[in-house]
Amino acid sequence: MSRSIFLCVVMAVVVLAGVMRLRASDRAIALPSPVVDSALAANKSQETAVIAGGCFWGIQAVFQHVKGVVSATSGYSGGSAKNPDYELVSTGDTGHAESVKIVYDPSQITYGELLKVFFSVAHDPTELNRQGPDTGTQYRSVIFYGNDEQKHIAQAYIAQLEQAQAFPHRIVTQVVPLTAFYPAEAYHQDYAARHPDNLYIMINDAPKVANLKKQFPDLYTGK
Repeated sequence: MSRSIFLCVVMAVVVLAGVMRLRASDRAIALPSPVVDSALAANKSQETAVIAGGCFWGIQAVFQHVKGVVSATSGYSGGSAKNPDYELVSTGDTGHAESVKIVYDPSQITYGELLKVFFSVAHDPTELNRQGPDTGTQYRSVIFYGNDEQKHIAQAYIAQLEQAQAFPHRIVTQVVPLTAFYPAEAYHQDYAARHPDNLYIMINDAPKVANLKKQFPDLYTGK
């Protein structure tokens, strides 16, 4: 279901908004920290992580409030089309996922800590080719690793969470190499911050930021 259709449904049946907001809030799960992780690196200025987990509006909104994150950009990764746009990716035929590129300061936050936030409050890693009201491969859960260290940390953390039975269902998050990241159109950038009264944001994305603040007070920043 597209976001536009979802909004029409919500506006037509506004009583469901409260229920769905509660469901979104309940998605936060307290998870263990990664056993395998990178160390804080004072000698490095910036690193990049690219992840996908449903609509990029919410993922971007979460990581824009994480300490140590320099920038979070919505875009597209994982597909075959060159210079894809939203309309093309929305067909589900390009292989791209709505993704977010996170530039962070490795002296303040580790790659594993970013993944802990990703799995805890940013999305549900057990939903296959969908996230909340959005369905299609463009909404799948993916970690696009940029090097062998990121690959190792991501695979080890997923294995750790599976062994701990942290979720009631199997994690379906893909761990694949990053081949390209294409920034999304300007109107998608900072969407949650610019449209806080949008019902889709209120129901699906604002609770994620609230859960970040609640579960990770030491990492949350109100910027």
